Amino acid sequence: MIAVAGVANCLTRELGMAELADLELVRRAQAGDTEAFSELVRRTQRSVYHLALRFMRDGNLAEDMAQDAYLKAFRLIRGFRGDCSFATWMYRVTCSVCLNELNRRKRRSEVPLDHHEPSPVHPGAPLEAEEVKELVRRSVVKLPEHYATALTLYYLDDVAYEEIARVMEIPLGTLKTWMHRGRKQLRRIVEEELQEYE
Repeated sequence: MIAVAGVANCLTRELGMAELADLELVRRAQAGDTEAFSELVRRTQRSVYHLALRFMRDGNLAEDMAQDAYLKAFRLIRGFRGDCSFATWMYRVTCSVCLNELNRRKRRSEVPLDHHEPSPVHPGAPLEAEEVKELVRRSVVKLPEHYATALTLYYLDDVAYEEIARVMEIPLGTLKTWMHRGRKQLRRIVEEELQEYE
């Protein structure tokens, strides 16, 4: 039992040190050290890319959005207060960049070149699980940004309410209200889309 407690304490110290190392890199990046920022990019690039890929659903667009997110982060790094981890802050920046791009594309009615139209649905035929997922994904981008971000973080990325509230810098009660309203609006949007299939 003592060995298990010792291992747990050791892991806690190592995790704390890793976080401290990130915060030290942030401090250096805030002072203009580009190598420190490059190391932060190296540590988070995989998760940032995968998050962007979930939003954009296209590898090339995800790479572009990840790059834009890091450019934005580099410009805003001086404003990083350290009340959350750099990875959490980067998560928020990436969500913002992706949602802004999706909203821009929606306003311009842009469709990616490799976009595949969903297979035709026969009236009265039940939707396949993948068709339902695609319908929900398309519908989420029609929500206001704060609802879309909260729902995406919770349902697609399995982030806990407390972490979402911290990332979005809102009280937990506000997040719960946004989740309720966002789900309600999403349900209405999906129902309208489904009526088109009938």
